[in-house]
This record gives sequence, C-alpha cells and structure tokens, in this order.
Amino acid sequence: MAASQNYGTGRRKCAVARVWLKPGEGKITINGKDFRAYLGRPVLEILVKSPLVHLGLDAKYDVVCTTKGGGISGQAGAVRLGISRALVTVDEEFKKELRAQGYMTRDSRVKERKKYGRKKARRGFQFVKR
Repeated sequence: MAASQNYGTGRRKCAVARVWLKPGEGKITINGKDFRAYLGRPVLEILVKSPLVHLGLDAKYDVVCTTKGGGISGQAGAVRLGISRALVTVDEEFKKELRAQGYMTRDSRVKERKKYGRKKARRGFQFVKR
C-alpha cells in the first residue's frame, strides 16, 4: 500500500516545494525550520495544514519539505499542493476527497510579463497634457 516515505511536488506562482510524508506525530518542517517559525502568519499555517486536517491525519504524519522561489505565500501554497499529492500516494482513496475540496488543483496564476512601452504588464505611463 504505502511506502515508509511518500513524496509529492507542489508549485504555486514561482515557488516549488518538494514534500516528504513520513509516519510520525504531526511535525511539519520547511527548509529545516518549524513551519510556524518559517511562515510567520497564522493564515499560512492553516493553509499548509488544511489537507491533513481535512482528512484527520494531522497527528499521524510528519512533513519534511524544501521550498525554493517566490515568496512566503506562494511557498505555502506550493507546500499545500505537495502535501495533497503525497497523501494520494499514501492512499488513492484520498484523491476524491481532496479534489472535492480543491486541494489537488494547481493554482496556475503567475505574474504577467512586462511589455515594452508600458510601466508594468498593462499599466501605461502617466499621460502629461502640458
């Protein structure tokens, strides 16, 4: 059924997270730090734990992950997707529940590139009448 260690990759904006699930007591580590110390905001802590809490497995698995790129918010979203994908490798039955809650969907919104003749991606330069 499940290996001793399960892996999942998550992406969000420019952030990429590599996530490993191991049987344990619910400890979450991001880039070698406790996830509360790393994320710093309660909203992001809830976001990261949400797939585990939804399935009632928050005290059964330890999560170890490494993240790169983007900011803290994007990394938190990437970790959430990585945890969801790793849980599906634990048991295929979890996929239906996680999909229904939107945890298996990759949020594909990324920053639009800047165009020439524009100040940002779409905003033009301020018009001067005189």
